[in-house]
Amino acid sequence: MSERGETAETAETTGKAEAAGNAETVETDENRLRKELPEEVPAAAAGQEASEGTAKSASTGRQRLAQGLWPPRVTRAQLIVAVLLFGLGFGLAVQVASNSDGDSALRGARQEDLVRILDELDDRTQRLEDEKQGLEKQRQELENSSDQAEEARKQTVEKERQLGILAGTVAAQGPGITMTIDDTKGTVEADMLLDAIQELRAAGAEAIQVNGVRVVANTYLTDSGKSVSVDGNKITAPYRFKVIGKPQDLEPALNIPGGVVQTLEKEQATVAVERSTKIVVDALRAAKQPDYARSSSQ
Repeated sequence: MSERGETAETAETTGKAEAAGNAETVETDENRLRKELPEEVPAAAAGQEASEGTAKSASTGRQRLAQGLWPPRVTRAQLIVAVLLFGLGFGLAVQVASNSDGDSALRGARQEDLVRILDELDDRTQRLEDEKQGLEKQRQELENSSDQAEEARKQTVEKERQLGILAGTVAAQGPGITMTIDDTKGTVEADMLLDAIQELRAAGAEAIQVNGVRVVANTYLTDSGKSVSVDGNKITAPYRFKVIGKPQDLEPALNIPGGVVQTLEKEQATVAVERSTKIVVDALRAAKQPDYARSSSQ
């Protein structure tokens, strides 16, 4: 009994020793793991560090953006493109401004003025249609005439007369208007008279004479001191236009809003327009002989 008791006590003592050793080993492993793991950080401190990192990153991004924008780095290609875009924008602005000026003149016109402008456009369309019908009639006469040679000769003579009137080599008479521009202030310039000629031509003028000088297709006007030169011929005020054409078309064309008469009156000039059933344009131009061109049967 005593040996068995000692054996039991020895086993119990050995078990307790082994259990204590195992406990110490567990505690040692836990201490080692705690030492290896980083220290715990409070939640508030972690949020603060995150916000500081974000602010530092944002600040760094702004600094990089500022450094990229300033000082500016402009290449030659970018400079050329900028100049071209500026020129294009300026041209568009000028075009829009000029169109706006024309539109504003029509917007400010009275109803009767707008009706008169529309009538003038209708008259121009009708003149073109009449000219087209006249040419078609000539073609039909040539095709249907039994003596085509004689008919062609008649049409050639008539065409020669018409071209002579346009070229200023023959005198002409017919209904039309007389426009007198009295320029006491000396403010009327060559471009204003040229505008009047162009407006008359657009309204159907067939022959024009200014102060004894015949106006033709290649007529030019220049300023000459306080007067104006027409094809090198000096003329002085008052400027007297003798125009052959349809009076009911010519006069309204000069009096449209923003037209010739209003422009001249703004320059303190006096304009008088008179209709007449007979206007004589007798100033002639010498027929110019060609230096190299010769008639050909081909």
